[in-house]
Amino acid sequence: MILFEEALAIISNAATFLPTERIRIETAYGRVLAGDVFSDMDMPPFDKSAVDGYACRRADLENELKVLETIPAGKVPVMFVGPGECSKLMTGGMLPEGADTVIMVEDVEITGAGTIRFIAAQTSPNFARQAEDIRKADKVLDKGTFIRPQEIAVLASVGCANPLVYKQARIGIISTGDELVEPGQVPAVSQIRNSNAYQLIAQAQRANCIPKYFGIARDTEAATLEILQQAAAESDIVILTGGISAGDFDFVPSVIQQAGFDIKFRSLAVQPGKPVIFATRSGKYLVALPGNPVSSFVQFELLVKHLLNQISGNPGNTREILIPAGVDFRRKKSVRKSFLPVSISPAGTVLPIEYHGSAHIQSYIHADGIMTFEIGETEITKGTLVNVRLL
Repeated sequence: MILFEEALAIISNAATFLPTERIRIETAYGRVLAGDVFSDMDMPPFDKSAVDGYACRRADLENELKVLETIPAGKVPVMFVGPGECSKLMTGGMLPEGADTVIMVEDVEITGAGTIRFIAAQTSPNFARQAEDIRKADKVLDKGTFIRPQEIAVLASVGCANPLVYKQARIGIISTGDELVEPGQVPAVSQIRNSNAYQLIAQAQRANCIPKYFGIARDTEAATLEILQQAAAESDIVILTGGISAGDFDFVPSVIQQAGFDIKFRSLAVQPGKPVIFATRSGKYLVALPGNPVSSFVQFELLVKHLLNQISGNPGNTREILIPAGVDFRRKKSVRKSFLPVSISPAGTVLPIEYHGSAHIQSYIHADGIMTFEIGETEITKGTLVNVRLL
């Protein structure tokens, strides 16, 4: 049994990046950049008006001004603005040569046919200078950046229509156990419906991966090995649930080794999820999780996502925050690191959720996150900052 932190380090050391590919910008949300992105132009590309108004010389603000032309956004100015002159300019329009100020239309009085006067006490320049935000060839996004809508906007603005990204991880999912039936079936006596596989499919989708369900492996070594070999051939990561504790039919560790995987660890000092196997084989990974639904759910969020972040080039992509405990938390045993479902109050404090153990997946319907109880810690007092992994 190893510490959770040791397990994370082992996974990090074993991980190698996925291959890369170029994709269309409209499909880039949720992906991770596999290369730095540089701007192909200045931003703004020209001196650009921030308001609807009139471009003029600041030295002429006290004078009546002759309007030379109207410049909508997207049009290049034709006239040079000289003394006593101005050009009507729309928001986003190019500042004409000779002008150094844009006076807002609401600060202007029409004095005649084609003439105006500035009537406010003062004005800002009201335009953005060329390259004020970004200069051509500036790096705008780093390799390893997780692409959100705001990154999409940056990619578009600098002409990166086909960003280089890491490929999405293909996750093969296998359930084990003769006691399992699929959700559409009515369980017989001593049988239960297979919830883990579909939970893991959804978690993989939420992690921007490509899941494939390979079915239920029945309780024989031959059946388990056959389905495991098929999943390994088609996947970057195989996730297998059940069959890894010490029961008579729990031969999965042996089958993992028969399939050519090298087991790196098989037991963690955590609760839930003590019996967890992590194994590797020529650039492929296998994570065998307990059959209890909470254990498989939690360890996907903590361990499998850590692996995904490492191989996708985005090791900092975690959603952990420190929040004060809203009440006192207590537990009896402290020999293992413990993870509990919690909610976050409107006041921004952590509150407990009714939780009956590793089979009580319904508790996570109401959870905002997973709180950590460290080894040796039996009590967390109200107001103490606690680590919460957001869901």
